[in-house]
Formats: sequence, structure tokens, C-alpha cells
Amino acid sequence: MEPLKDPLNDRHVSHLPLPPQRPLPIDILIKPFSNLPCWKFLKDHLTQEGKLTKSSAIFLISQARFMFESESNVIELFDPVTIVGDIHGQFYDLLKILEIGGNPEDNKYLFLGDYVDRGHFSLEIIFLMYALKINFPKTFFMLRGNHETRQMTSHHNFRKEVLYKYDLETYELIMESFDAMPLVCVINGKFLSVHGGISGRLDELNDILKINRFVEPPHDGLYCDLLWSDPIDNMSGDLPEKFVHNENRSCSCIYGLKAANSFLKGNGLISIIRAHEVQMEGYKMYKWNGQQKFPTVMTIFSAPNYCGTYKNKGAVLRLDDSTINILQINRSQEPFVLPSHQNLFTWSVPFIIERTLSMLEFILKNNDENENTPSEENNYIEQMFEEMHDHRKATLASKIRYASKMASKVKEMKEKNRLTHKSRESSDEDRYVEEFGIEKAIEMFEKMKDRDKENEKRPQI
Repeated sequence: MEPLKDPLNDRHVSHLPLPPQRPLPIDILIKPFSNLPCWKFLKDHLTQEGKLTKSSAIFLISQARFMFESESNVIELFDPVTIVGDIHGQFYDLLKILEIGGNPEDNKYLFLGDYVDRGHFSLEIIFLMYALKINFPKTFFMLRGNHETRQMTSHHNFRKEVLYKYDLETYELIMESFDAMPLVCVINGKFLSVHGGISGRLDELNDILKINRFVEPPHDGLYCDLLWSDPIDNMSGDLPEKFVHNENRSCSCIYGLKAANSFLKGNGLISIIRAHEVQMEGYKMYKWNGQQKFPTVMTIFSAPNYCGTYKNKGAVLRLDDSTINILQINRSQEPFVLPSHQNLFTWSVPFIIERTLSMLEFILKNNDENENTPSEENNYIEQMFEEMHDHRKATLASKIRYASKMASKVKEMKEKNRLTHKSRESSDEDRYVEEFGIEKAIEMFEKMKDRDKENEKRPQI
């Protein structure tokens, strides 16, 4: 696509490539003499911050949904396969994952869900991954995560992103495609891959086949647990019961050694591979059966520097001949995006109002304190106010003070919730660890998890 023109040659960041001039139409998206999208061209187009026409977007969504609908609740695969955890709207990190995992034309991929929310480029992820799914339906697989739902995308930022870039119809079509995504995958007949984990209502894999997945996931039950449950975070895997309520998620359950061993042994499996939880190193091995034994549970999280604040690494798991290889990644640079995709004018208006009100408040306060002190500034202010009626003067001053107080409250609320809207930082995770030490890095990571815990819960109905 032809890039935007720069006739005056006055761009402040001239080293960045110009974005495409127009959205990508469907006749250019689809390869000649086929009904397949040209995924490499699309990848380059999206990387340059290009957009798609609505017809192109609907084509990708509808075709991918058709592919999902043809798949079972339980997919069966054989290695070699690259397994990817949460991505959360970090499109430029997805490009890095596809680079280290190998060309999708020659390599098998399994994604464990949570493609959207939190990051700024969720739609770009959906478009590229759907294009890959359409091109490689037998080697490129996507499971549903807890964020691929109407409730979570409305609570977080994906719905707003779609409405900003397209419209409500496009959003609803994407939600319907999410409803069609498979739930779990069994690799080599030995590894259960799922977004969240197991459930007290799960005895055998056939129980998953009985689920009607083509709906919004409920707030309890097996469907909910597959997307929301977590393993107990301790060395032994001990729990007072096989399953306990998951307070950290406000729904589902926490499972431990007894529950995991019972399920794995009953179904002839050796391990659970799941995503769903941010990890400092991008992965975590739960060796509850002993350090020399194969991990009972493995967590993979593929979004480095999650939310631009965690300073964590991302990781993918390469399974080949039932042997595990972990590949770690640091965050990739991405274009700067203002909160909620605002334009510069809209974003700056509240700051201008805040500064203006602060200035007016200062003038009024200064005038009150120095009412009896003659000065050139006070004389000028008095002359201005003398032209008003006393009642109007008092009313105006009261309104200005009230508005200024409201602006201060808004500023406090912004600061309190800055984690949600904070733009991604450009610091490198390795440099951060080198500068502050691994213990300090872990301490900051845990602090961020604690501050962000409300966002990790399922919203109440």
C-alpha cells in the first residue's frame, strides 16, 4: 500500500516509516486465484500501523469462525509444536514470537488464549492470527481464554478499541468467533493444554466434549473452570481439599497436587500446560511430585513487560519428542498510543482545563489574602470585578473554586488508577534486573501483581 505523503517534510520523528495511506481493501488482502488472505502482506501492513476496510475485517472474522466451528471442544495434536500463552494486545511481541517459534508455514502453533485486552493492539493480533488460521487450519490452533468473552472485553479495553476502530457490528462478530473457539488440546495423548486448568467437575476428557461451548462462559461450572482456575502457588501443592474457592479470581477454583494427580492418572496424562497467570520469567514449573519428576503443571505467559509495568519476561514452550524447551523474549518496541486511543487534542483538553482553573483559583485566593493591600495586579482585578454585580461576583468565584476542587479530585483519581492507563515503557527487562538486582526486580514484580489484583478478578454480574 502507498504510504501517507509528507509534502512539507516536517515530521518530528522522521526515522519512523510512514503508515499506509488507506485501509487494506479485500481485493488486495486476498491472494489471486484463491480465497486465502495473504498473511505476510497483512503482517507487514499491520506492523506499519495500517488499517483494514470493514469488509476485509469481516472476511477474516467470518472465515476464522468457520474454521473454529469445524473443530472439536478437544483438539488432538502431536509434537513438534510451539505453545504460546497470554499475549494481551501486545501485537509487536506476537511478531517476535512468530520469529523465534519459526515460520507458520513450516511450524505448528498452539495458542492458549487471552489474545485481547490490556494492550493497545488487540485487533491487529486478531486479524493476523485469524489470517494464519485460515491459511493453516491443520497446524495453527487457537484455544479460548477467559478474556475472549463479552464480559471481560467490556470490562477492559478491547470493546472500546473495536468501537474506536470499527463499530458495534464488528465487535459482535468477533464475539461470535470467540464463542466458536475450542477449549482444550491434548498433545501426544500425554499433555493437557488449556487456558486456566482443571475442575472439580472434570473426571474425564469426555466431560469436556459434552460442553456447549458456543455461548458466553457461565460464572461457575466446568466451562468456567477451564478458563479461570489456577494451581496453588506453593512448593508442595498441598491444599486442605482437592479444590478450594479461587478468591483471587472471584470465581472458579484453585487446584493442587491431589486434584492434579487424580485427573492426570485417571486420563493417562502426565502434565497440564496452561497460561492465565503472569510470571516473572515468563513460565513456571510446578514440580509437586519432586524436583526430579516431570512438572505436574506448567504455566506459560507470553506477554513481556505485561501492561508496561511488570518488567517480566515472556516465554513460549517448544515441545518436541515430549521434550520441553523454553524460549524467553523481552518486550518489543511499539508505537506510542494515548489512553483509550484518544487524539492529541481530546487528550490535552482536561489538562488545559485543570491548569486554567488552578490559575483562576490562585488569582481568587491571592485576591482574598491581599484584599486590603494595594498593588497594580490587585487594582486590575478589582476593576474587573467591580464591573460585575456583587452577587454575580460571588457566584462566579464560588463556581471557579468548586470547579477547581473537582479538577483536583479528577487528578487524584487519575493518579490512583494510573496502572490501568499507563502507557508501555521502553525500558529493557534485562537492564532493569542488572541495575536493581534480581531480588529487587522480584519485589517490584510482586508489588505490581498486588496492585493489579483487582483487574485479574472476574467482574461481578
